[in-house]
Amino acid sequence: MNSEEAAQTALCPRRAARRHRGFTLIELVVALGVVAVLATLALNAWSGWRARVDVKRAVDDITAISTVVDQYFQDTQAYPASLDAIGRGGLRDPWGNAYQYLNLAATPGNGQARKDHSLVPLNSDYDLYSAGKDGRSAPPLTSSLSRDDIVRANNGRFVGPASTY
Repeated sequence: MNSEEAAQTALCPRRAARRHRGFTLIELVVALGVVAVLATLALNAWSGWRARVDVKRAVDDITAISTVVDQYFQDTQAYPASLDAIGRGGLRDPWGNAYQYLNLAATPGNGQARKDHSLVPLNSDYDLYSAGKDGRSAPPLTSSLSRDDIVRANNGRFVGPASTY
């Protein structure tokens, strides 16, 4: 403290005390507001990132299961009746639901097959998909229940969200 500040402190001790009090209530509210906004932005970014990671994991799982099913076909000249036959029956998608498999060669007609926007079956060999985050699905991809599904289509040439197929 220089001599001028010391003289002012001696004349007006309240002014010196006010200068060293700390934060005002308004400053604290503004700081808390800034922290709340930053936390909201971080949470939104994290949840978007988490959703992309879950979709990527489901795509990777379906691709891996599809490879095992195709190898099973190469070995036996028939598709497995269920995922249990290839040791993948207990596998769950990122949302905790079992992966769905349907052997189309063993199913008469195409009533249960997954269908595209023109109601044409997605695959001719087998259907393999995740019911997505909501855990619900319907055969046509045009159904609102199927928009978040992760599907295998075109006999494995496409694996991804039903909404982008």
